[in-house]
Amino acid sequence: MKAVVMAGGFGTRIQPLTNSIPKPMLPILNRPMMEYIIKKLKDIGITDIVVLLYFKPEVIKDYFKDGKDFGVNITYVLPDDDYGTAGAVKKAEKYLDERFIVVSGDLVTDFDFKEIIGFHEIKQSKLTITLTSVSDPLQFGVVITDKEGKILRFLEKPGWGEVFSDTINTGIYIIEPEILKYIPDNIPFDFSKDLFPKLMKEGITLYGYNAKGYWRDVGNPESYREVIKDILSGKVKIEIYGEKIQKDGYTLYKQGNINLSKNVKLEGVIVLDDNVEIKENCYLKNVVIRKNCKIDENSILQDTVLWNNVNIGKNCEIKNGVLCDNVSIGNNVKAEHGVIIAENTIVKDDVKFERDVIIWPDKLIEEKSIISSNLIWGEKYKAGLFEGGKVSGRTNIELSCEMVAKLAESFGSIIPKGKTIIVGRDYHRASRMLKRAFLGGLLGTGVNVLDLKLSSLPVLRYILSNSDNVAGVYFRQSPENPASTDILFFDNDGLPIDTNTEKTVERIFFRENFRRAAYNEIGEIKEDPSLPKSYKARFLSLIQKETIQSSQIKIIADLLNGSTYTIYPDIINNLNIDNILINAYQDERKLSQISILKQKSISEISKIVSALKLSSGFVIYPSGEKLTIISEKGEILQNYKSVLIFLYLINKTANKQLKIYLPVYIPDILDNFLDNLIIERGKTIGLKASFLKDYYFFANLEGNYAFTEFSYSFDGMFASVKLLEMLSKANLTISECLNVLPDFYFNHTLVACPSYLKGKMMRKFSEEAIDKNASFVDGVKIFFDNKNWILMIPDQYADSLHIYIQAENKDKGEEILNEYLEKINNWIMEE
Repeated sequence: MKAVVMAGGFGTRIQPLTNSIPKPMLPILNRPMMEYIIKKLKDIGITDIVVLLYFKPEVIKDYFKDGKDFGVNITYVLPDDDYGTAGAVKKAEKYLDERFIVVSGDLVTDFDFKEIIGFHEIKQSKLTITLTSVSDPLQFGVVITDKEGKILRFLEKPGWGEVFSDTINTGIYIIEPEILKYIPDNIPFDFSKDLFPKLMKEGITLYGYNAKGYWRDVGNPESYREVIKDILSGKVKIEIYGEKIQKDGYTLYKQGNINLSKNVKLEGVIVLDDNVEIKENCYLKNVVIRKNCKIDENSILQDTVLWNNVNIGKNCEIKNGVLCDNVSIGNNVKAEHGVIIAENTIVKDDVKFERDVIIWPDKLIEEKSIISSNLIWGEKYKAGLFEGGKVSGRTNIELSCEMVAKLAESFGSIIPKGKTIIVGRDYHRASRMLKRAFLGGLLGTGVNVLDLKLSSLPVLRYILSNSDNVAGVYFRQSPENPASTDILFFDNDGLPIDTNTEKTVERIFFRENFRRAAYNEIGEIKEDPSLPKSYKARFLSLIQKETIQSSQIKIIADLLNGSTYTIYPDIINNLNIDNILINAYQDERKLSQISILKQKSISEISKIVSALKLSSGFVIYPSGEKLTIISEKGEILQNYKSVLIFLYLINKTANKQLKIYLPVYIPDILDNFLDNLIIERGKTIGLKASFLKDYYFFANLEGNYAFTEFSYSFDGMFASVKLLEMLSKANLTISECLNVLPDFYFNHTLVACPSYLKGKMMRKFSEEAIDKNASFVDGVKIFFDNKNWILMIPDQYADSLHIYIQAENKDKGEEILNEYLEKINNWIMEE
């Protein structure tokens, strides 16, 4: 018999405990929760285990590896999308050639799995559902069986008005392999909502076994605390690791080196991991403390869990608390009513938590603060809300409707009353929800809104720069994190707002010094469906339609289910470009998985271009700004090569000298060969329209390209068509352009570096440049000769350094890179 462990959930309801680890890896006492499930399976002789992953899969794989250290053999399956519970199991079908048990990796139970399997065998069942009774069945599937255990009826996650039983589905199933044929491939399919009704309709009897013992779905922070209490109070038959020391009034389990000072009072059950230090006169009752924690004198901990590397100062009192990794608590801190403090948070002296609250990661709580509500927004290394004209946060958590309305009030307060702001969004439901909250806040400040509703980002920015509207705001699901929303702010030229504007908005936000419009001055919402037509008209006026048509170009473009589907197909067809467009429609599920699907798309487009002998392929990212290019031979162009191709073609087709503006990290290997171009390099943050108007083209290495005759905004749609026009005009293919490029090596590497060391790194790198030819325009760039250079630029927001290398060949490039990586690592390690 085999086992399937479900370990792919996002753990949304239990945030922020799952901020950096998946829910199955949450520590229960001194082991990940999933380890207890693995051990239970091994104890009944099941050693072949398939683990289904999805969210943060590397954390689970790094810990369990191949399973040998735990006495089992683990096979990992990582679906490429969210296919639901049954759909995910279907992805493991080739490994499930015999009876198997399905169990979640994020629950705590002492059910006897042998009894469940025995019931399944006696009933000769094809599928057995493990049941239990709970006091609150609303979060689970409710089930009714007859006396024989046959399931008569079930209802997934009912409301109280629908509850017909307190017997619920625990998510533990015994399944015969032939059941897998009833699960379709590659579509979302759940056990309770889809598979079980389908099987019953097919006449297959499902059995339910009402198991005896403890079962708890650890679904939220409160249930996490409760399950620890249940274990310590003996309600759960579960092994507590460590040497057991039992004395009057307490039972101590300890592992490794423990330093207990004199006069420490222990009561109840205490679990201590390696390298724990507890100083004089502390009192601990029903406490779990993991590795490398220190508690200073006269502190009280009760019903509390400390994860790794937690420091607690003197005279503190914490009850019903969970303190995650790397939390630091000052002196005289009181949390008598409960608290959950997520990782990397610093609590200064004399802080008081008035009620049971949750503190999200990377917070700094100042001295003598009184905390009476959950602290979600703000991070350790963030100066404020904005990063480069953008506010990003977890949807409905950091970016709640309340927070977004407040942000709108802050932004609206700096806009003159009666002026108009353009607002747009993608089609994700979160974007729609938060945009509506934002509109209410704006109107209350006396600002009018021109609502574009669903639009692509380049369209909004173009309209903004060609109208008398004073600012623009765009809402989209974050392309990096499907659980987050981005809110992008633009000035009247369609460019990201500058840092001064950001700081002004932040001051108003944190002081709550909003402007309130009188009842007769409240703003209005306006709509103008014709505005996107001006974008299309200007777009087409700048493209030589006849030139493209004469080349008989045929392309394929993947729109990645983005908002460009509303305008790009119309433009391509208007130009009579023979085309294949895919994913040119709304699909919120795919939009949520863009970080996974984009690489798959690029690979598939490459194959299609080659197979059908097309002229080129494009992948246009959902917001419309970013572009990946594929040559007619199916070669996927790295972004730096794409920039060089644009430069080569602009030079080839220009009838006069043109000015080009580029970041300092773009390769300069072509500069001396482009007679028609005057190329300047410099900083790209905070560029203004008054500066960019003198340049014909600018780009970066993120797949963003802008032709200023059309717009100062990055526009993947326009860039793709402009590329086709220039290829046609020059009578060249993309591959022929690539062949013109000289051989050279280029590399971009990210090096982790704490923010407080970035200044030191700049100083050290500058010292390296003293006796060399160097540039300090943006970062530090050291030239070894005309072909070889290295550039270091600290990341503006993240704890990292960007290292760029250009060299005459790979060997030389890697020699330079390795030499300087070693130097940087040594500088970081210096005291």
